[in-house]
Amino acid sequence: GAGAVLPAPPVTSSRKHGVWASSSSAPALVGGEVVALQSRPFPMQNVRLHEGPLRAAADANRKYLKTLAPDRLLHTFRLTAGFPSSAEPLGEWEKPDCELRGHFAGGHYLSACALAFAGSGDEELKRNGDLMVSELARCQAQHKNGYLSAFPVEWFDRLRDGVNVWAPFYTYHKIMAGHLDMYTLAGNEQALSTVERMASWVRNWTDPLGEQQMRRVLQVEYGGMGEVLANLYAVTGKQEYLSLARRFDKKGFFDPLAAHRDELKGLHVNTHVPQVIAAARLYEMTGDKRYWNIADYFWNEVTSERAYCTGGISNFEFWRTDPGVLSSQLSGDTAEDCCEYNMMKLTRHLFAWSPQARYMDYYERLLLNHRLGTIDPETGTTVYFLPVGGGYSKIFARPFDSFWCCSGTGAEEFAKLTDSIYFHDDNSVYVNLYIASDLNWPEMGIRLSQKTSFPEEQGSTLTVSAAKPVDIDLKLRIPYWAKSGSVKINGRAMPAFADAGSYLVLRGPWTNGDRIELSLPMHLHAAPMPDNEGLQSVMYGPLVLAARFEVEPREKWYRHYQAQTKQEPSPSLQFKGKLDDPASWIQPGHGSLEFRAVLQDRSVAFVPLSSILHERYFVYHEVRS
Repeated sequence: GAGAVLPAPPVTSSRKHGVWASSSSAPALVGGEVVALQSRPFPMQNVRLHEGPLRAAADANRKYLKTLAPDRLLHTFRLTAGFPSSAEPLGEWEKPDCELRGHFAGGHYLSACALAFAGSGDEELKRNGDLMVSELARCQAQHKNGYLSAFPVEWFDRLRDGVNVWAPFYTYHKIMAGHLDMYTLAGNEQALSTVERMASWVRNWTDPLGEQQMRRVLQVEYGGMGEVLANLYAVTGKQEYLSLARRFDKKGFFDPLAAHRDELKGLHVNTHVPQVIAAARLYEMTGDKRYWNIADYFWNEVTSERAYCTGGISNFEFWRTDPGVLSSQLSGDTAEDCCEYNMMKLTRHLFAWSPQARYMDYYERLLLNHRLGTIDPETGTTVYFLPVGGGYSKIFARPFDSFWCCSGTGAEEFAKLTDSIYFHDDNSVYVNLYIASDLNWPEMGIRLSQKTSFPEEQGSTLTVSAAKPVDIDLKLRIPYWAKSGSVKINGRAMPAFADAGSYLVLRGPWTNGDRIELSLPMHLHAAPMPDNEGLQSVMYGPLVLAARFEVEPREKWYRHYQAQTKQEPSPSLQFKGKLDDPASWIQPGHGSLEFRAVLQDRSVAFVPLSSILHERYFVYHEVRS
């Protein structure tokens, strides 16, 4: 894996509580990985959220998951296995006649239960997950060949024969991943047995297929089959799963990326991002530099040339233009949630290889602007798209009658909000996100408590708990948007700081009660379209500000995710001001994080996009000097 990790910057200071630049020794190898990761996330059970917006979102999600009765989730699996079921079927994408049925019920739901247990210790959801695993194993046994799905095996015959079918391997992946999560995060041994049998069925199904046939199979969306098989290899060490994972490499997609060519125009976004995650995982498992090249180029290209101000990507689920052309891509169907969930997963891999602040800058952008505002606190359901087109509103899923792909990734995302706040290497903690939380690192004998109401509060405070002095480094991310900042240790201002877009490294040893106060003042800045700088959104620190208008009537809150594609978009709002200085036309309002347009023909209020639930809003505006 030579070349996968950037060289460490030089050390600039080594005194107690001094400040130095960034990297340190790589950790020991873990699992089946042959690549030495430069940083790793802490196990989710080592991190707990304090009260705050993320905790509220996680709680709403867990509450929703508990309203889903296992008998209803199991209904179509039981029928497909020949068992009777009198449960009331779930709706829309889990209906008994939907070709994607089972993706949420037997897949995302298990992952969400496992993640919620790891991230919050929720025993009730663990029990629900365990019950589902046990009942799904009964269904699998009835098929007698390792197969497990809520639809008949004949749909894979259709796939093999080139007959139209929705996405059988996509659903199969979700069920495999759900079981593997129940094993790795919730300790359910039966789940591992089930997923291994499922993998054996996949091997038996793919073995007779030649390269040409397999290439045709891979034209139909297949989710993260490569990733889940690589992960199965990582926990079992069985080479057959690694070989099987590589059969899901789509060469026609990978080859241009490996050659650093953007040929993404026309591709369905969420069919392909999971394939790049698989490449990232296969790099870690094999050390094959080509996989690193694919993942690294893809991430850099998409985040720089194909991402909106929120970090979101896709319009009507596709990349529809050449790179850098986004001003024509504003609609009610921008930025599909699944894509953002998967971009966050991919970002974690790149950060593990090379812990640079720019990865977590992007992660924060997505988390605070795209994800946080896409869960409804009343129902705990999520959106399919986050519109950045003019004058739309967010459409949330109906609790028992939606189960879109994005309902599933939403249930997972809001169950794993603890998973990237802190990473570590052998002797340091990366504080990546400013979120009220506790971190426990028992191997090093240290706990960190982070108290903050960020982003309302412009900074954060970390307090150390340790029985004896602990000699580790604390690496605090200084975001790209931070023009200035300061840090105090135990009330004493430190003379040095770090550049925006880097990590401020504070050296130990740390003793019980040590207190680090980080100040990160925010300012207004423009996020222009790459192909039209006069069409721009306004950001305040990490937050995308949206012009907020009237609340939509309640009947428009929960409906079909494409309900507003029939609407004509409203024309962009126009403001007079300096292109590179939003403060020339927008000023703070009365409340915290409230702003208003000034020196304009009309009065317009601006608030963070994530704080908008049921109002119509505008994200991009025409600014003319």
